[in-house]
Amino acid sequence: MHTIFGPIQSRRFGRSLGVDLSPEKKQCNFDCLYCELAPMATLEKQESVVAVSEIVEELKEHLNDHIDVITITANGEPTLYPYLDELLEEIDKIKGSTQTLILTNSAALTDPKVYKTLLKFDQVKLSLDAVSEDVFKKIDRPHKSIQLEKLVERVISFSQEYTKKLFIEILFVRGLNDTQGEIAKLNKILQKVKASRIDLGTIDRPPAYPVEGLSYKELHTIAMLFDKTLPIHIASRVHAEPNQGEYSQEEILNTLDKRPLTKEDVDLLFDVVSKKRLAELLEKQEIVEKQIAGIIFLVPQKNRARKRSY
Repeated sequence: MHTIFGPIQSRRFGRSLGVDLSPEKKQCNFDCLYCELAPMATLEKQESVVAVSEIVEELKEHLNDHIDVITITANGEPTLYPYLDELLEEIDKIKGSTQTLILTNSAALTDPKVYKTLLKFDQVKLSLDAVSEDVFKKIDRPHKSIQLEKLVERVISFSQEYTKKLFIEILFVRGLNDTQGEIAKLNKILQKVKASRIDLGTIDRPPAYPVEGLSYKELHTIAMLFDKTLPIHIASRVHAEPNQGEYSQEEILNTLDKRPLTKEDVDLLFDVVSKKRLAELLEKQEIVEKQIAGIIFLVPQKNRARKRSY
């Protein structure tokens, strides 16, 4: 049974070697509407468990100096794996300079043992799709034992205790968590979260249920609704149809002040004339490049220090 996959080139995390902690079947405490895996009843713990030794031996065969991150994931939720702490210990012995990353839906942070284990990872990506009980239950379809209020509290406390690279991911589903009310609630919570980067995404694989993703333009509009100090990044480009418009120099500065953009964002939003104006601002150093958790953003020079980057 293969637990290792890749490596793949991730735009957000570099060259990634994946570790699937549930290779045989889906095992998850969520049954998300947007999941690419078939619907399945939620679980509190794994029923099918792979031995730590088996995972480590296979990892040794594939690990090399060209891997940036060893990404712990699963067909489902990796924190349900009962030997996660022991596995991480063994990986740390062989990883060298390679970083460890886990992709989790955040729910198991309420378990003190899992919480302590996640603190040991070099990078952690937590999902937080909604902070309203009704929206959370509609999108993520969690196991009945999961309490959203406690989950959110643990996300905040973990972010304030964790000292390395923390990423928050919000996946937007049309008509559910894309409302101004839910975005305002997310914005309020995220201002308490100490994150390296907050990634906004949408559905980019065929979903388990009949739901729709958002366009790039819609994600950009949502990004502009969050507090300007938050390190927001639009991660999804699946529906990224160019919507190029003309921006004056003042409009460019105002836009970047509110929400820093990547060069990919600029290609989608700015017409040829606006790109020339941007180039002039870069040359005059009124706009500068700033790296936030591995992604290059364009920000106004005078406000560079204000943008959060932990």
